[in-house]
Amino acid sequence: MGFDRAVRSEVIRVWTVSSGDVVTVRMTLSTLIMFGILCFIRPYLIKIHLRDLPHFIGLGVVSIALFNWCYFTVMEQSSLSVAVVLLYTSPVFVALLSRFIFQELLTISKIIAILLTLTGCALVAGLVPAGAGGLTEGSLFIGFASGFFCALYSIIGKFVSRKYHSITITAYSMLCGSVVLFPSSGIVNNWEPFTELPVWGFALGSVLVSTILAYVLYTMGLKYIESSHAAILSTVEPIVAIMVGVTLFHDQLTSWQSVGIALVFSSILLSIFSHKRKFQWPGKPGGKHHRRHPLYEDNSDGLAKTE
Repeated sequence: MGFDRAVRSEVIRVWTVSSGDVVTVRMTLSTLIMFGILCFIRPYLIKIHLRDLPHFIGLGVVSIALFNWCYFTVMEQSSLSVAVVLLYTSPVFVALLSRFIFQELLTISKIIAILLTLTGCALVAGLVPAGAGGLTEGSLFIGFASGFFCALYSIIGKFVSRKYHSITITAYSMLCGSVVLFPSSGIVNNWEPFTELPVWGFALGSVLVSTILAYVLYTMGLKYIESSHAAILSTVEPIVAIMVGVTLFHDQLTSWQSVGIALVFSSILLSIFSHKRKFQWPGKPGGKHHRRHPLYEDNSDGLAKTE
């Protein structure tokens, strides 16, 4: 996703394509590619229960489409740095929601990791020490909403991660999101930039690497680690975006950004090594820490396959 952020910024700058159109194309292509692959290779993974459809709608419409709308609205009203920092309040929302929904412990190390993440992202995005500029209350609210909606992917995804293959979850999430985004986008009236072959090269790279692979791996990880830890680990994304920008587009890396990168990596290391058993779900079967949440008891229909 960090690679996508850097490349998407370059596409928007060079070909004057709107951010919303890029997201729409990315999700629509992801849907077509994933369902095409599933139909020919593993058609049994297309099967879902209708009772789980609200989860996929929540993932696609709320956690992807609505999140993107809030994110780009803040970017247009304020700046990219403000949008990035407000987006990465999501680990806070994930930790709080997971505490009440999944009974995940809100430990001292987890709180410290979240604080390091927020500070590091603020430094990387340039919000600190430069400041937010003319940030309005409306932009601030929408920015926090982007973090909240992004956090819901970790929460909603947890409900279905034990019942379906991560590819199935990602495919239906992209389908639901693209169904909402495509009619509301202006891509039909602004198709000219997409007649350029390089644009489709960037689009395919974004779809295959930064969308399909990224979401499949993240959804797969929700099976094995706590949602709050997954959210903290995902904050490596702005670091990747910065490094891609420096390497490919010759952006300048400031000393404050270097400090921010160090803080984010510190939070990731703290999250990884703070609990030796966190990579088990939510405890090894038969062990003293094993506890099945009642929300995940319905897995007798064999829909979930071995990853």
